[in-house]
Amino acid sequence: MKIILILLLTITLISQGYSDSLDFLLDSVSDAEIKSLSETLYKLDHNRATASELVIDPQTLISSSETGSKDDLSSQPLFKQVSSTLLSKPTYKALLDLLDNYRRVTGEAEDVPSQEVQEQDTFLQQTMNTDVGRELYNFLHSKGVYSSQSEFIQDLKMMWFGLYSRSSGKLDSSGFEHIFAGEIKGGKVSGFHNWLQFYLNEKQGLLNYYSHSFNGPWTTYPDVLGMQFEWDGYFKEVGSAIIGSSPEFDLAIYSLCYITRPGKKCYVSLGGQTLGIQTYTWDNSSYGDGKKYIASAYPATP
Repeated sequence: MKIILILLLTITLISQGYSDSLDFLLDSVSDAEIKSLSETLYKLDHNRATASELVIDPQTLISSSETGSKDDLSSQPLFKQVSSTLLSKPTYKALLDLLDNYRRVTGEAEDVPSQEVQEQDTFLQQTMNTDVGRELYNFLHSKGVYSSQSEFIQDLKMMWFGLYSRSSGKLDSSGFEHIFAGEIKGGKVSGFHNWLQFYLNEKQGLLNYYSHSFNGPWTTYPDVLGMQFEWDGYFKEVGSAIIGSSPEFDLAIYSLCYITRPGKKCYVSLGGQTLGIQTYTWDNSSYGDGKKYIASAYPATP
């Protein structure tokens, strides 16, 4: 019976092609395994912020019905203190080097010189130098999704940094830009789900924190906030982000959910608390053998 099942599986993989075979492999990743792995990643995030390295002041909490009011209800910045020691860690530095590479308005084609390509490679390699990055790869490798670490890194590079068009047919966007750096589309802030980008822009006087409509149950970092803010004249009604997590943790959690539950809500466990991560696929273009770029990923807050 086992031999027959193996033969049937082999025929199925060959006849349906790479994309369908990958779907088959990912179907074998259970919800319980995702929760277990995310809990392990949470414990392995040695570069997360401590209470002495990061101090925030969430101030005004509003209801979900008030998120579109555009009222500045917080007189102080969200970030009171961020340690320079934290920001000098290799993955943090690699992320900071990337965040100023983008034209935020959709419809304006991105220019990617060789230096920026190198910064992408450095960021991905630095994440793989951490326990978080290695643990995620080892899990996906054990499931047969990737045969080598180099294959995994290359797929992450395409998935996150591959360019596609959100407006006017221009290669103006990528998953990384949308999620980590943020964009402006239709007169509104689009994406923007990274706390370091929030901190940098607030420090530069480009971002004004208004309020929050969700504060997660976590009492240490990483925490989760659903925030209202104005970014250089453009409003974000609910911008959710994991706060105090390391860059490698954000990349790993979003990648885990996107790879195993693309376009769906994925439930992870952080410190014994469940968090939903919503991902979206970019369906208008693809890379490789029909693989989909990541369109968005963020903590799903009420």
